[in-house]
Amino acid sequence: MSIRVILASASPRRRELLALALDEFDILPADIEENLPEGLELTQGPAYLAAQKARFLADQHPDALVIGCDTGVFIDGQMLGKPKDAEQAQSMLEELSGRVHQVITGCCLCLEGREHIFQEETWVEFYPLYKEEIASYIATGEPFDKAGGYGIQGKGALLIRGIQGDYYNVMGLPIARLTREIGRFLLENLD
Repeated sequence: MSIRVILASASPRRRELLALALDEFDILPADIEENLPEGLELTQGPAYLAAQKARFLADQHPDALVIGCDTGVFIDGQMLGKPKDAEQAQSMLEELSGRVHQVITGCCLCLEGREHIFQEETWVEFYPLYKEEIASYIATGEPFDKAGGYGIQGKGALLIRGIQGDYYNVMGLPIARLTREIGRFLLENLD
């Protein structure tokens, strides 16, 4: 049986990673407000937002398998989003310098009114960074469309001492686990 698959994300990185597992899928970014409800544990934010994105498109395409994703960078009990400017990028990178932080990607699968939500966690350690090194990295423009202000798959790799967990999760899509979760979800939900 052939099922239409929709990735509810505009991320070129997620598109590239999903193409490792699926030959055909559509890209339809979910245009939603990305706000977390009061009282939600911050580290549950990626799974919550992934579900909101997937549900938004699943309502419009109930016969398609919709994949929603959201990635957050967490340190000291706060979530670092995408920096709005160079000053904010510098602040984030200074905070990550020489320390370990957590990257969480939430994923939600929706099909015919059923859903499955999971999240993957990876720990990332940065080298201690010099101010000149931070300024040079910010000048590349790379930090501005990435949670936490860095991209592990680009020049941000030069900042990272090591990781514990799924490398692709840090890019925004834990593709190996996602592939397995899709397989289980389809087996459980298709007649």
